[in-house]
Amino acid sequence: MARMRRMLINLLGGWFQLRRRFPATLLDEMAAAIVAGERSHLGEVCFAIESRLAPLAVLEGLDSAARARQVFAQLRVWDTESNSGVLFYVLMAEHRIEIVADRGIAAKVATSEWNDICARMQERFARGQWRDGSLEGIAAANALLARHFPGDGQSNPDELPDRPVLL
Repeated sequence: MARMRRMLINLLGGWFQLRRRFPATLLDEMAAAIVAGERSHLGEVCFAIESRLAPLAVLEGLDSAARARQVFAQLRVWDTESNSGVLFYVLMAEHRIEIVADRGIAAKVATSEWNDICARMQERFARGQWRDGSLEGIAAANALLARHFPGDGQSNPDELPDRPVLL
């Protein structure tokens, strides 16, 4: 039953509002926030937004957490010199937010800290505050990374795209 419900949500939900909820101007703001934050830490933040999952993927049992791990690999977030990539994954149809951190960061930042960021973003998104939720999530991640993975004046090449990816 749950799988059929998810199927209907992915087929009929508000996924088609991707461009309205994440217009180019917001994507620009998000990219600027990622760039600014990465100046204070050695992490690499990547943001991916997907409108919905394919029906066959839902039938096969793919959920947002597994899809986030796929996107993490697909976008090569794992491929940073210091294993310092962090992926925000938003699945609009199911109202899900996942954060996947590479092993270098996962060793220093507790999963509960990422879950808290996801919960705050979820609250904002539920109120239709897509801009605020996204920017606050990025700011919170940057603050965590600055605390646990500080730059301390070290060179930090930009290894991942800063502009959010629409899947």
